[in-house]
Amino acid sequence: MFMGEFLHTVDDKGRIIIPAKFRDELGERFVMTKGLDKCLFVFPESEWLSVLEKLKTLPISQPKAREFVRFLSAGAAECEIDKQGRVLMPGNLKTYACLEKDAVVVGVISRVEIWSKSEWEPYSQRAEENSDVTAQSMADLGI
Repeated sequence: MFMGEFLHTVDDKGRIIIPAKFRDELGERFVMTKGLDKCLFVFPESEWLSVLEKLKTLPISQPKAREFVRFLSAGAAECEIDKQGRVLMPGNLKTYACLEKDAVVVGVISRVEIWSKSEWEPYSQRAEENSDVTAQSMADLGI
């Protein structure tokens, strides 16, 4: 399970350190792709395979389903962590998530997210401000 929030920097080559507590769970090879809200999603291989199985069940006849499958799969890349605990982010993903220098690596239960600090801070603040409304929505879902 991934949890926690860690501030890191992106180096000149587009690498970022993955927190040590996430490395074992991610494994030697994992998948990085475009995420929602302008962040990157990082999935352990087994979790990515589970996501793919769910995506395969979406009806190809529905435009929004095709769009979502393309969104997640077209930008996906297999990645690995180097000996210093860093991962090289593909250029297209780095650009998509506006990752220039300061980044936040966030554990989100079954995946890791990588955010530009400039995107994460306002998102996180809005989430805190709306926490009561969000909690009620989750209660309505039975959580």
